[in-house]
Amino acid sequence: MKFNYITLSIILTIFVSVVHAQDKINIEQAGNIIQVLIPATAYATTLVLDDNDGRNQFYKSFFTNLGVTYALKYAVNKPRPNNNGDYSFPSGHTSAAFQGASFIHKRYGIKYAIPAYIGATFVGWSRLEDESKKHDFTDVAAGALIGGLSSYYFTSPYKNLVVTPIANSHNIGINFSYKW
Repeated sequence: MKFNYITLSIILTIFVSVVHAQDKINIEQAGNIIQVLIPATAYATTLVLDDNDGRNQFYKSFFTNLGVTYALKYAVNKPRPNNNGDYSFPSGHTSAAFQGASFIHKRYGIKYAIPAYIGATFVGWSRLEDESKKHDFTDVAAGALIGGLSSYYFTSPYKNLVVTPIANSHNIGINFSYKW
């Protein structure tokens, strides 16, 4: 289980170091790379753990996310805020990143997903950033929601352990459940 958290942390650290050292990769390019790294790490984890059920769940989640995202892009056909093309809604980069992060969360737990969620949030921000301006907030929020829901719908916890944060007006805590 440590593979996911450690590997993603190492990959992101190396990536940030390379970006800083070369100073040639801009924020948009960094977002482009990270949006692939997150789902790739999620998928690689299913291979390393020999998690066949998880791999099948990843396929369902990934391809559902891809299908819904692109169906909406073509159905809505919203122009990009930078006036450089159409198909702005929803953000495909953000949906891919959040699909991977949410898969890691739902399948392997929140502690392994924290770096992935940070990376996915960066991807969304990179699509809003002034130089890129490929999307507005609605596009990015919709992409994050679609990516997250696709994983939450198709993914079950690894080894049947579920750890869920709870927060409402009366309670704050963590719920643990185990499926026999």
